[in-house]
Amino acid sequence: MGKQAAALALAMACNCRGDSSNFNKDDGIEQDPVNLLIGSCGICKSCKKIAAGNHPDIIQIKPSGPFIKIDQIRTLLQTLSRKPYEAETRVVILSEAHCMNAAASNALLKVLEEPPNRSMLVLIANRKSDLLPTIVSRCQPVRFNRILNETITAFIIKEYGLKPQAAEIISAMSHGSLSKAQLMIEQNWLHHRKWMLAEMRFLSLQTVARLFALAEKLSREKKLLAERLEIIKSWFRDLIINHYDPEIVINIDVVDQIRTVSRQTDMATLLAKVEAIQNAQNRLTTNTNLRLSMERLLIQLAQP
Repeated sequence: MGKQAAALALAMACNCRGDSSNFNKDDGIEQDPVNLLIGSCGICKSCKKIAAGNHPDIIQIKPSGPFIKIDQIRTLLQTLSRKPYEAETRVVILSEAHCMNAAASNALLKVLEEPPNRSMLVLIANRKSDLLPTIVSRCQPVRFNRILNETITAFIIKEYGLKPQAAEIISAMSHGSLSKAQLMIEQNWLHHRKWMLAEMRFLSLQTVARLFALAEKLSREKKLLAERLEIIKSWFRDLIINHYDPEIVINIDVVDQIRTVSRQTDMATLLAKVEAIQNAQNRLTTNTNLRLSMERLLIQLAQP
């Protein structure tokens, strides 16, 4: 949705030196109209450093594995205790801030309440509800609208040459994020999805030993677990949606199987399974035993 790009643009606007007095269009260089709109030239030394990702005072923090850990926040606090090297305003960008574990979130509270001089913190998250209320209360929320599915579909068909059906599935699962859609394509997400949906279709027929083997595989591949849980949830979401509006099913390439399974399962059971998946997703941000969590989830999902 452009949150990361907006955060970098803000950092550029806060630190632009405006060294564009000698800028000459005859050199064949065009200034980005977006930079001009937000108040940065885009061509000064500071802007170029930020755009290239090598400005010493523009700090970007991303999850280490599935989480942003307390050690990362402690290192950040040490950095914030010192003056910026050269920036007018030091900007800290916490990407995927919803991945902070509880200890990291609590460690950040003090600096959010009383930020150091010449410093600004930008937290990027999927939803406010994914963050601790104490974090949200110390921030100024800025909402970003989702990009329309039709826009994302058209873009990835043009840029990646995907078939329309595959492009529609990816755009629906990207939740309005173009960068996520691109990442899904680059990581061969469609292949993982095909395997995961096949597992879900026949889950109730599996033995406990087979369920435990699948749980072990899912928990072992931690980097893929969050996306695989989203795929699982999309399957059960479609089973529910099929009762009311089959036209908005996401997994349109397996719609016949969805209709069959949906007719065989009552609504209360489906809702309980979606809730179980959401609980498992919430546990990903805690120090839970992933294998035990996946075993518990698959046993719940396999129940008729």
